[in-house]
Amino acid sequence: QVQLVESGGGLVRPGESLRLSCAASGRAFSIYNMAWFRQGPGKEREFVAGINWSTGFTWEPDSVKGRFTISRDNAKNTVFLQMNSLKPEDTGVYYCGVQTTQEALTNLAGYGYWGQGTQVTVSS
Repeated sequence: QVQLVESGGGLVRPGESLRLSCAASGRAFSIYNMAWFRQGPGKEREFVAGINWSTGFTWEPDSVKGRFTISRDNAKNTVFLQMNSLKPEDTGVYYCGVQTTQEALTNLAGYGYWGQGTQVTVSS
């Protein structure tokens, strides 16, 4: 079992920044990929950013590219999401997920463990 604890959400104005953290813990597990997804009101969960744990390869969709940056601290099994120039359409619950087996980075179904989610609201 893997437990994920997220932190860092909140209410900000458009153009401001937030940094999310997600720490993974458990017994005898290895991380293949970690990623952030979000789910806006009435929307499906969507991929925001992901990172391969061993190579550090990252990928973000065009909707957040250049504004959001994912990074990791291998020693602490923690992933971060730096979100800059936030827009109202970035509002939603942000979830981190872990893949412990080899799956495509953006494949939601491949993430077997999820955090509880943290609310991000961007509003003036």
